[in-house]
Amino acid sequence: METRNNDLTKKRKIGYVLLALLMAFGLILFLLPASYFDTGTPMCLSVILFNRNCYGCGMTRGVMHLIHFDFVEAWEFNKLSFIVFPLLVYMILWEIYTRFLKK
Repeated sequence: METRNNDLTKKRKIGYVLLALLMAFGLILFLLPASYFDTGTPMCLSVILFNRNCYGCGMTRGVMHLIHFDFVEAWEFNKLSFIVFPLLVYMILWEIYTRFLKK
């Protein structure tokens, strides 16, 4: 019985640490300027190897602009960011619900 309580305590502590890291990461992305990722060398393999954009190209920049409510720029970088970002928010909220709020 003692071992089981220790396992639950460890899992809860790990959950709190993950939640804190996730919240810190989101806060950092919000505090950075929306154009922070707009410049630089592309890291996508399809761009590097074949000089062609894939469906994920511009996703990071699009989501970053969505975080800052810059919808026009987000649409120009990647139209799929309007699908990915709400799903990402949903998954994060679902994880918080299942770890901490569900009894």
